[in-house]
Amino acid sequence: MTSYYLTTPIYYVNARPHLGHAYTTIIGDALARWHRLLGEDVHFLTGTDEHGLKIQQAAEAAGKTPQEFVDEIAPQFQDAWQRLNISNDDFIRTTEVRHRIGVQELLQRCYDAGDIELDVYAGKYCVACEEYYADDELLEGDLCPIHKRPVEYFEEENYFFRLSRFQDRLLDWYAAHPGAIVPEFRGNEALGLIRSGLRDFSVSRTSLQWGIPLPWDDKHVAYVWFDALANYMTAVGFGSDDPADQASFEKWWPARHLIGKDIIRHHCVYWPAMLLSAGIELPAGWAVGGWLLSGGEKMSKTSGNVVNPLDLIDEFGVDGFRYYVLADTTYGQDGDFTYEGLTSRYNSDLANNLGNLLSRVATVVGKKCDGVGPAPRADSPLADAAASAWDGTAAAWAEVQPNRALEATWSLIRATNAYLEANEPWKAEPGPAVDAVMGDALEALRIVAILASPAVPATSQHVWERIGLTGQVGDQRLPDAARWGGYPGGVSVVKGDPLFPRK
Repeated sequence: MTSYYLTTPIYYVNARPHLGHAYTTIIGDALARWHRLLGEDVHFLTGTDEHGLKIQQAAEAAGKTPQEFVDEIAPQFQDAWQRLNISNDDFIRTTEVRHRIGVQELLQRCYDAGDIELDVYAGKYCVACEEYYADDELLEGDLCPIHKRPVEYFEEENYFFRLSRFQDRLLDWYAAHPGAIVPEFRGNEALGLIRSGLRDFSVSRTSLQWGIPLPWDDKHVAYVWFDALANYMTAVGFGSDDPADQASFEKWWPARHLIGKDIIRHHCVYWPAMLLSAGIELPAGWAVGGWLLSGGEKMSKTSGNVVNPLDLIDEFGVDGFRYYVLADTTYGQDGDFTYEGLTSRYNSDLANNLGNLLSRVATVVGKKCDGVGPAPRADSPLADAAASAWDGTAAAWAEVQPNRALEATWSLIRATNAYLEANEPWKAEPGPAVDAVMGDALEALRIVAILASPAVPATSQHVWERIGLTGQVGDQRLPDAARWGGYPGGVSVVKGDPLFPRK
């Protein structure tokens, strides 16, 4: 069985989970569910980033120890993902022992390779980014380009990772692995960063206590990138002496990373260079998303434009919210969250299309077929629409384009609604002609339930059960399950309440 290891970024616990966090996590969940449908052995990881200066300062401001502070915030992420029906297989916290062991192993390997050296750093530093900036990277007035707030001047003895040595090796690796970063224009951004010249970066701090000590010099703690990025390996056993952990790492690594466009430099430049230094296989690939903006700006506590996803699921349901996040924005581009957009998608795609199709099929089967679903025809006019929907859905998920995948799936819903409009079975007398049309429509709904299940898992299960099918829709296996002719007929069809009451 093919292994498929997928990660989200780990989220910083200086604030509660917001829509930006939910966006990437829902995309990861849908991808993980899709690959399970393909019969792959999936391991889906998310987690929290809990060290660093921001946490130390936030804890002090709250009158707590850093550990007390993170122990209050991290479970809020776990709870949010549970409420959003996220099917992660693991949740890594960077304060765990398994993580510290792996981080120290990675640091030691790069140090032993001669790529980490002691130096003095003096420069302008954004606490919110945990990043040093050159003068030409700052906005007027020495403002951070991301957070639009003043940087601070820091000077201290640090260990540095000699990133500058890796330019040619990184370019060679990417040349040998075309398509490693999708979409392509985001990959070009990463290559542009490498070609423009690489600066060594600091991997330790002495001014900070809240972190993982360097294994060869415990006066220093590991700075953010060696600590945070290593989570993708430490979560599957890297650095452990336990044979079971070593077998786990062997099985799952390398990972496929889902990241936001603002962390391309760290994930697609720093991270592969660190792995090259340590002699570890590079990631299987990166899918880079844009930002889900609110009021035209990236969501952040400082901007005051944070949208709480849990507020929205109370009104639109978990699947209503998940569908909007996946369907409304082309992955890789920025999207703009609006309440009006969410309402519009909910009403048009979910209430009017999917919900209405299930309702009218169940109603006609109840009235004309005694509530028993007929079998579909092998030569149905909908068979080609179903094949086309499968092809388009599969191709789009393979390219990490959820909105295109859902558009392809919904093409079968629209074709089936049009088919019913053309045949008007509700006006016909019960008999073979009505049975033929309704069997075809039920088979289309069966295929839709499977193809839509990565995005709207609970809804798809409702559809599955209402058309008389047993078991879990997520246990179906593609491509066989998407082939026309799988609806058995002779099973009870139930109307039930509307899937998506109109807003």
